[in-house]
Amino acid sequence: MTTQAKDEIDVKYVADLARIELTDEETETFQREITEIVGYVRLLQEVDVEGIEPTAHAMPVVNVLRDDVPRPSLDRDRVLANAPAIISEDSFRVPAILVGEEESA
Repeated sequence: MTTQAKDEIDVKYVADLARIELTDEETETFQREITEIVGYVRLLQEVDVEGIEPTAHAMPVVNVLRDDVPRPSLDRDRVLANAPAIISEDSFRVPAILVGEEESA
């Protein structure tokens, strides 16, 4: 990693940490874009907000929830028909997605 000012972001370094492969062109594009974003943040830091109440939303936010009423669900036999391997009446096996976890059950 090169020596940079503390508020500069090295896109190549961050991509390596995230194990994302970027072409030189992508690295250059993203570096330019993140530098512009940091510049906008610096500009916003100069705004005088003395006396302004902090807010999370510009408008009031209200959750609109429906009544929690029981209703028929999916047919159990139709759902289990899609399962790769039924183990018992109430469980089924799915393909492993983690390396080394093929036979954990």
